[in-house]
Amino acid sequence: MDTIPRPVITPADPPRARGQGVARVLLVVALAALGLWILRAFLPALAWALILAIALGPLYARAERRWPPGRHNVLLPALFTLAVALVFLAPLALLAVQAAREAHDVLELARGLERDGLPVPDVLTRLPFLSAQAVAWWQANLAHPAAGSELLHRFDNGSVIDLSRNLGKQIVHRSVLFGFCLVALFFLFREREALAAQALVAADRLFGPRGERVGRQMVASVHGTVDGLVLVGLGEGAILGVVYFFAGVPHPVLLGALTAVAATIPFGAPLVFGLAAVLLLAAGSTGAAIVVVAAGIVVTFVADHFVRPALIGGTTKLPFLWVLLGILGGVESFGLLGLFLGPAVMAALVLLWRDFTGATREPA
Repeated sequence: MDTIPRPVITPADPPRARGQGVARVLLVVALAALGLWILRAFLPALAWALILAIALGPLYARAERRWPPGRHNVLLPALFTLAVALVFLAPLALLAVQAAREAHDVLELARGLERDGLPVPDVLTRLPFLSAQAVAWWQANLAHPAAGSELLHRFDNGSVIDLSRNLGKQIVHRSVLFGFCLVALFFLFREREALAAQALVAADRLFGPRGERVGRQMVASVHGTVDGLVLVGLGEGAILGVVYFFAGVPHPVLLGALTAVAATIPFGAPLVFGLAAVLLLAAGSTGAAIVVVAAGIVVTFVADHFVRPALIGGTTKLPFLWVLLGILGGVESFGLLGLFLGPAVMAALVLLWRDFTGATREPA
């Protein structure tokens, strides 16, 4: 029986090997670009899931040592993912309940505005200058019923319907992205050790030992940014929330929560405690407004000039100027996601620069 001869495989000559290497690189680049294009709508959700997994990594590792995972490793990742979901959903639920409670008051205010016009606020009568002119303008334009009716009818039904439709689309879109982020976070928790080992191997093969150093530096920058922005922002919101309560600011808990969110962005907290001071001025509490502004300035000054530089700069090994530029530039480029991406990129660039220049001493 005749046998089919097998082809003799000989080593490829160098030009052919180089051509195959170039083809492989082009194929990998094309597939990576295609994959990113397919996932482009979900990339922010994936990035948020990765940042949350990195930020909560030490806490998850501690819990994993305390309660070792079982065969399927489902319970602990599910509990951590559920906790993250509650952290985001609980404040939204409280805001929805508060809005539902005050919807009746808003409706009555709208009816009164259409019936009687908008009365002159007391704050205009207390202005140190131009008080008479401001009151006269208000009475001529807003205080009579016709002006209130005209103001309300500017919002026609078509505008309200379009606004509601667009708002509904945005809510559905954000909800889908948030759900996808939670699913991705669950699998990142569940496979954290395998993914971390694969990332280290990939970094070593692509960039050598320097790649692992850059990756670890970027992870450290995320930890430092979370500590310096999120935790410090929560502390600012809690302290100023207490100040709001004793100063008599309306809805101190809500304004304290808004202060905590705004404080995660440098120079964002003054917008909220400035609003609280304006509310107190409108109510005639000038002394309380001064106290709120003074307390806000002191708290934000200490946080921005002492606490944050120590937490972020000490972890990322970056001068705080570069941290600040990374945060502001990241927010400008990527929104809230840039709060964490910006310092991570700056940390990687500074590390590469120090390796390239052979600098061992870190600038102050």
